[in-house]
Amino acid sequence: MQVKFCGLTRVCDVQQAIELGADALGLVFYPPSPRAITAEQALPLIAHVPAFVSIVALVVNIQDDELAQLISTVPIDVIQFHGDESPADCERLAKIANKRWIKALRIDKQSHTPDSIKALIADYAKAGASSILLDAYHKEAYGGTGERFDWSLVPESSALPIILAGGLTPENVAGVVDLPISAVDVSGGIEAQKGIKDIDKMLAFIKAVKRYH
Repeated sequence: MQVKFCGLTRVCDVQQAIELGADALGLVFYPPSPRAITAEQALPLIAHVPAFVSIVALVVNIQDDELAQLISTVPIDVIQFHGDESPADCERLAKIANKRWIKALRIDKQSHTPDSIKALIADYAKAGASSILLDAYHKEAYGGTGERFDWSLVPESSALPIILAGGLTPENVAGVVDLPISAVDVSGGIEAQKGIKDIDKMLAFIKAVKRYH
């Protein structure tokens, strides 16, 4: 089970995430988010990230020219499309960036079933996604809400590896290790306040997932 810590805004939090064994670091390039940073602010955050730790850029309904500018400034590894992007949108943007990409799907019980989610995943797989991220739906926010969706909606089989997000905490993440997922993504569940991570919560989360002793 791989772990992504998202919404990092401080160099010290990045360093602690790396020391604790996070597999991926998520940076939010979506100005309305309380965890948002600029491309210029990202550079010192990732200056000393070692090889084999992935830098993931979270974007929401980004314009083509804005993405091109971001990619030319920040050496990221993976793009996370977290808005209303269609498979065609993602495919076009990914070609501009020449990067691997993840698509986040916001899940709610009224609109989705395991079969409908499986079909959506297949559409993004055909467009070239590397993984799919399942997050909780919120009518006013694109992720980072601290809310979880009904995990029974996670399909048993999928055309792409599934990353689970939404309302994960050190206390509940152990309950997802038997789900058909390959990774977990946490932001608010390891924070002291929005954008400021808590070292004890980060450590507890890693221990719960990877069962360190």
